[in-house]
Formats: sequence, C-alpha cells, structure tokens
Amino acid sequence: MDIVFLRGLRIETTIGIYDWEKQVKQPVVLDLEMGTDVARAAATDRIEDAVDYKAVSKRLQRFVSESRFELVETLAERCAEILREEMGIGWVRLSVNKIGAVSAAADVGVIIERGERT
Repeated sequence: MDIVFLRGLRIETTIGIYDWEKQVKQPVVLDLEMGTDVARAAATDRIEDAVDYKAVSKRLQRFVSESRFELVETLAERCAEILREEMGIGWVRLSVNKIGAVSAAADVGVIIERGERT
C-alpha cells in the first residue's frame, strides 16, 4: 500500500459544545493519509489513475465549512465517510486539530483510522 497525504488543510467551521462556539467560525486543521496503489498512476501519468488530492481538498473544504458539529470526533468520522464512500479511498488515517481549544496546549484533536490497509 502506498500513501497519498494532505497535511495542514485549514478550514473555518462551526464546532463546539459551548453556546459561544455555536455562534462563530473556528479553524480546524486536517491531516490526511490515504491508502492507494500509485503504480498505475505512475505508469500512465494520468490524474484519472491517481488520488486527486485537489478534488479531495475541495470536497472536504466545502463539507467542513458548511457543517455544524459539537465534537471533533463527529467531524472526523463524517470526513472519513466522504473519503471512503465518495472518493473510493479504501483506507484513511485522518486527524482533526481544533486549534486553541485548550489554551495551554498547542494542539488538541482526534486521529482516526478507517478501512483496511492493503
């Protein structure tokens, strides 16, 4: 299994359990690792045979920016579902970082892994 990655995808969204958080947009940062076999894409040099990370980025940006969740866990799970069901990615490791959620910490969030490594 090869991995196509996308790191530091920053998106403004409405997320949180507190009343004030439900009224403002806050940044989250997504890091993705997507399992694939790059051999065919390398052989053909065609985007149609590759994981199109620009398409992945645009789809997640649209979804996350339009969403409203209380928990980063829910946001991560929905993003993984999009990647697996809509984008045909068999395995994904995804982290969602809710910047500034804990004032004494640089980062806070969740990392999930879904699907089968092949």
